[in-house]
Formats: sequence, structure tokens, C-alpha cells
Amino acid sequence: MEISAAGRLDVRITTADVGKRVSVRRLSEAGVAGEKFTDTVGVLTSWTDGVLLITRKSGESVRVAESALVAGKVVPAAPARRRGPAASYEELARVTARAWPPVEGEWLGAWRLRAAGGFTRRANSVLPLGDPGLPLDEALTAVRRWYGERGLPAYVQTATGAEGTQELLCAELERRGWIREVTAEVWTGPLAPVADLAEGTGVVLSREADEAWLARYQRKGVSDVALRVLGAGPSVWFATVPGADPTGAPAAIGRCVVDGRWASFAAVEVDPARRRRGLATAVMAALARRALDEGASAAWLQVETDNTGARALYAGMGFALHHAYHHYREPGDAGTDR
Repeated sequence: MEISAAGRLDVRITTADVGKRVSVRRLSEAGVAGEKFTDTVGVLTSWTDGVLLITRKSGESVRVAESALVAGKVVPAAPARRRGPAASYEELARVTARAWPPVEGEWLGAWRLRAAGGFTRRANSVLPLGDPGLPLDEALTAVRRWYGERGLPAYVQTATGAEGTQELLCAELERRGWIREVTAEVWTGPLAPVADLAEGTGVVLSREADEAWLARYQRKGVSDVALRVLGAGPSVWFATVPGADPTGAPAAIGRCVVDGRWASFAAVEVDPARRRRGLATAVMAALARRALDEGASAAWLQVETDNTGARALYAGMGFALHHAYHHYREPGDAGTDR
């Protein structure tokens, strides 16, 4: 924190800094044991009626009373990452969307409306990539109408925690009563080290998700719409490790989409009875080698915040957090699949 010549902490932010990433220190609440001060870093999403609202990297909103501030400053933009591939949020947002495409889409300004019969929130939510071309309330009304015509709840997918993400939009949705249902993360890493982790012998690669692959896939009763989502993308590969019984479900599966310099990993699943035997690593290594052959050099994947096993696996492979993403559901409507 900045310290003045008189040795006192300074508040060097104002209401004009709304929308910027800041670091603030405030007096801890009365009766709270431990430190006298509490530090918060995030995007300043509002400053009204003597209260600051700061959205952390995780998407959590923190309210800070102006009267409790003892220090504050704007945090400069983060330097280019030195570990793993550098990427802007917008680049990754577009790449991740192409890897899990809807069966129907329409643009509202720079907002992409996506629908796929309710199969996963990612394929049935708005992806905001800029200005919708309408005031926010009018845009949200158009979103509700579009999804309502398809018998679907309206979702907006937002991101936090990187340069160019949407903390301000998150705050505006929350002020309007939209409900955040799911938070997950996008991790990135270099591709070549993944390919070197295992030989991948015994892994069968295919362009289609056959019945055996689907037998291991965690989403049971996959519809024709779901198959269209799974099979779509710039260059899609499915990996299978056959089980002991060739007629039964595979021991492990995975899916990869190659898109320019990027390769995505998804649906990496292992028979519970055969976990911790390196099968997930073998699947990803085999897919990574195929992606390298097609010219990819970087990798990304999505992982839920409470999946400790997967997070440990991916961290060991060289992946690291790039940003968090969230799905906000319109008020008063039931949810859909993730």
C-alpha cells in the first residue's frame, strides 16, 4: 500500500476509478479476531452511497464501507504471463465457444445467443463479447424473449479475473436479481509437455463418439442434439481406452478440439475402479500428440472449483488458472444442465 510522507496510509482511488482493478485496505469489522486490517484486491464495480463494491478474481463480491477505508490504489495491468501461453480473455472466449458450439445461434450486437435444447449451460447461454447494441435492460429483455421462445431459461455467461473480463456486467446482473448458479475456471498450459507425460499406448483415437465412448460418458441418455454439440468444432478427436471386457464401457475416455494454436481437453473420464493408474494422463497425452501434429502449441481446459482431484492433476501437467467464468440465470426460472 502507498504510504504518505507523514507515514499515514493513503486512499488514492475515487469514484472515477470504477471499472479498474484496485487494491484496498480497510479496518476489520468490530469483534473479528485476528488482524486489524483486511485487504481486498479486485475490480471496483461500483461506489455509491458510501459503499464500494469490489469483485474478486473468483467472482465473489465484497462490500467495503468508505468510512472503513485506510488505503487504496489502482493496480496496474498484469504483465504478460511468463508461464504457459499468453492469451487475452477475448481470444480464449472465442476459442472455448468454438470447441463447444450450440446447434443454434444469433447475434445481439456483440452478444452471442446460443441454444442447444438445454444440453449444458455453455451451449445454452449468452456469451457477451462486447456491446449488445442496446441499453442493458433492453438487451436482457431481448435475451429472455429469445430463450423463452425456445422453452429455455435465460443464462448469461460472464468471466472474471483477467484483463478484459466482465466484473462490471456481473455486478449489474446481480443488482437486477440474476442468480449465479455455477462458477468454473479456464486453465491454460503449454501443449508439448502434456504429450511427453505418457506414451499413450492402448489409446484409440476416432473422429466420432461411438457407442462405447458414450457408455463411459457421464451424461446418460445423450440426445441427438448433444451428439451434434459433442461432434462439432474445428477438428474434433475422441479418445478411448478399452476396458477389460471389450463389450462393456471403456476404462477411460477423452475429447479434444484442435483450433489453430489451441487444443482443448474435455470429457476426460475414467472408470472409478481404475482411477489413479495413469489412464487420464495417457488419454490426454495421446490427444496432445495428435493436436501437435495438427500444429497446436497451447492447451486449455475447464475445471470446476470444487474438483480437487482434477485440479491437482492438471496443475501437475503444467496448467494454471487464466480466468473464472460464471453462469447467471434470469430471476424466477428453473435451471438447466451445466
